Amino acid sequence: MKIFITGLPLEVGEDELTAVFGDFGQVKSLRIIKDRETGQSRGFGFVEMPVDEEAKEAIKRMNGGDYNGNRIKVAEAQEKPNTGGGNAGGGGFKRNNNNRERSY
Repeated sequence: MKIFITGLPLEVGEDELTAVFGDFGQVKSLRIIKDRETGQSRGFGFVEMPVDEEAKEAIKRMNGGDYNGNRIKVAEAQEKPNTGGGNAGGGGFKRNNNNRERSY
C-alpha cells in the first residue's frame, strides 16, 4: 500500500522517516518530495509498505499526530487520474485575445 504523508517538518530526512514507519512493519520505499531548485523538503512524501495491515495500522496510529512539533496527516495515497497525456486535459498557457488592449 502506498501512503501519503503531509505536514512533515522540513528538517526530517528519509532515513529518519523510514525508521519511524519501520516500527509498524517493512518499508518497501520512501520518498520525501523536494523542491527542484533548492533541494529542500516540500513537507510531504510517500511511503510504500508491502503488507496492507501494517500500512493501515501506521495510518491509524500516525494520522493527526505530532511529529517534531508539526501536526501530520497520513492517509492512503490516491492514484492520479490519467488525463490521456499531452495537453488534452487542459493546462498550459492560454492567451485571452478578446480583452487585449490595442494601440494604433
